[in-house]
Amino acid sequence: MAKPFKSQWEFGELFPKEPTRKTWSVTDLTWQIKQMLESQVGQVWVTGEITNLRSQSSGHLYFTLKDAGAQISCVLFRGEFKIDRSLLQDGRNVVLQGEITVYEPRGQYQLRVTAVALEGMGTLQAAFEKLKQKLNSEGLFATERKRLLPRYPQRIGLVTSPTGAAIRDVLHVVQRRNPTLHLILVPCRVQGDAAAAEIARAIQLLNELSRTKFSLDLILLTRGGGSLEDLWAFNEEIVARAIFDSTLPVVSAVGHEIDFTISDFVADARAATPSAAAEILTEGVFSSAQFFAQAGARLRQLLRRKVDDKEDLLAQMTQRLARVHPRRRFNQWLQRLDDSQASLHRCAGQGLRERRVAWQNLAGRLARVRPAAMLNQRGKVLRQTVGHMHEQARHRIREFQDHLATLHARLRLLGPEQVLARGYSITLDASTGAVLRKASAIQYGQHLKTRLQTGEILSTAEGHAAPDR
Repeated sequence: MAKPFKSQWEFGELFPKEPTRKTWSVTDLTWQIKQMLESQVGQVWVTGEITNLRSQSSGHLYFTLKDAGAQISCVLFRGEFKIDRSLLQDGRNVVLQGEITVYEPRGQYQLRVTAVALEGMGTLQAAFEKLKQKLNSEGLFATERKRLLPRYPQRIGLVTSPTGAAIRDVLHVVQRRNPTLHLILVPCRVQGDAAAAEIARAIQLLNELSRTKFSLDLILLTRGGGSLEDLWAFNEEIVARAIFDSTLPVVSAVGHEIDFTISDFVADARAATPSAAAEILTEGVFSSAQFFAQAGARLRQLLRRKVDDKEDLLAQMTQRLARVHPRRRFNQWLQRLDDSQASLHRCAGQGLRERRVAWQNLAGRLARVRPAAMLNQRGKVLRQTVGHMHEQARHRIREFQDHLATLHARLRLLGPEQVLARGYSITLDASTGAVLRKASAIQYGQHLKTRLQTGEILSTAEGHAAPDR
């Protein structure tokens, strides 16, 4: 094995003057650098942005962590089971824990990742977001499954620490607003490793008591404020599923107003603080008590106002009666009734007469316009029209026939038969049948055919006379 470096600047030993100079192989030099980095740097925490994330079939993840000034290669081996790989995404800023080492085949230094957290977010917060996303996808946060709280609860189950500030706040509010409310406390730890299991068991126990011993209206799950670590029991999946499986409505009041836990999202209702939860649960009885306490004064006020209104109305009616005697007003209404009856009779008689005249007019028109006579008349007109059309058609046909005969006669006068009938003949080339119009076109010895009115003459040309001048 080669001798390790004493210092990264001691090049004298690496490159001594001839002839004592020692030459290193690339493998030995890379191994020395790897040993130096792993021994002198070792475990580090480094933050940056993930880029070029890629997964191999072997199950290993390779990516680059960069910032504005530099970048480093990173590898997450398949055997790191405790790391949430969903936190690794391109473009996400993360905080990585790992060991600086060298990948010898390429001589490249890299970070072997052993822990991952989102930048600005601790491990617990990352686990909170992961569980929240998982339960939300399963429908545990669905609004439609949340139940309405009873307005007048008589007995509720309380899941909290018996020594915490939350139970004191709840008891104080209940005693002030609804002392008759019956509280069934199931004590449990609200922080620590075993707290989540105790909380889930307390919820299950209250459901069992409600089914077997005495009826409960709902369950209040509460504790005071604290850090994320203090409230972590209420972010455990076992608690979320116990709330989801509860047959009783669950109110979650964990921490202060700014604190949100998984139990808040799963519960049927969330209160900002334990005191606020107690006020919500006692609001129905408290509001009703206030209403009944104020009802007497309110009723007296409304009754006094109603009496005053009636007194004013009575005074107005008395004044109106003093101005107009009832008998006179009654007689006026009787007279208007008589006038209305007379007008109704007149209108009815006039309408009847108008309808009778209209009926008589329609009957006269129907008598004058008899359908049978009209059909006979229309049929006669139709027959006349058809006969007239036939006559016009025959006349047009005769005209076309006469015109056709005239054209035929004119065509016959212009035909060659009429020319031959007047004593003329037509000479043609016997072989081609072409008409010969000039003597100069005839050749010596050419066979000719002369067509007469009756018959044809075949001849042979021996010459032709000179044309007349």
